[in-house]
Amino acid sequence: MEARADIAALRAARTDPAAFAPFYRRHAERVLRYFTSRTSAPELAADLMAETFATALANVHRYRERGGPPVAWLFGIARNLLIDAYRRGQVGARARQRLALEPLVLDDADIARIDELASLPEAEALLADLSADESAAVRARVIDERSYSDIAAELDCSPAVVRQRVSRGLARLRASLEGEA
Repeated sequence: MEARADIAALRAARTDPAAFAPFYRRHAERVLRYFTSRTSAPELAADLMAETFATALANVHRYRERGGPPVAWLFGIARNLLIDAYRRGQVGARARQRLALEPLVLDDADIARIDELASLPEAEALLADLSADESAAVRARVIDERSYSDIAAELDCSPAVVRQRVSRGLARLRASLEGEA
């Protein structure tokens, strides 16, 4: 259901940038948590989140529906920006500048809210519902972003087994999240 709404928003945003807003509202907090868990400063996490959505809006015409759900495309952008930020040691503002957006300024309340979001145990609670094997595989692949072969070596199994555990674990997580909605 969410994927259909996201696809519709991205289609409409190709000709009307204001149509991007629902997509942003649905995923901003999730993207912010992603960056908060991987960076050392709330300001950096917020900057990367803003850069992610600015890049997505600037490149909305590149999203292909057959390429997977829009949120996966969005997190691909987020991951690439995070890698670029690590390489440069800073966050660039190219996409924000192209769209003539003002730099993001955070006050103490904003920083406190970001810290609060980062400390929410949602991911841990969801992983706790999986089998130990699935939880370990999903954590290593999705959260720690390790390769299948690296995980397989650690878990003393084949990469195919790790792929299967990740796939099953993500399917269970998806079913759990869809059940809550």
